[in-house]
Amino acid sequence: QVQLVESGGGLVQPGGSLRLSCVASGFKFSSYYMGWVRQAPGKGPERVAVINREGGNTGYTNSVKGRFTISRDNAKNTLYLQMNTLKPEDTALYHCARVITFSGYDGPDYTYDYWGQGTQVTVSS
Repeated sequence: QVQLVESGGGLVQPGGSLRLSCVASGFKFSSYYMGWVRQAPGKGPERVAVINREGGNTGYTNSVKGRFTISRDNAKNTLYLQMNTLKPEDTALYHCARVITFSGYDGPDYTYDYWGQGTQVTVSS
């Protein structure tokens, strides 16, 4: 069965950095676009980033452009999110997601059929 297991979250001060990882299993990882979705308390899910199958094309929501970088290692079935210059408004539960339909890198615009249990990121002084 499809499994997505995130790690790397934690408590960090504003301006700090974190690197999230997501190990995928139960499907052919290299055949899918992948994304990161976050959910802050009391808010709906927000698509943060997306990456194509080979890792050569990426898209981000406007609020994280220039600060976050999505990447993947298909040999390791692993998705990453490097987060720099973190802000309190980045506080959320971060999930990796398997993309099922992709409509564009702006936004980014996609739907997903599976996501992991998430890893908590808290940005606070």
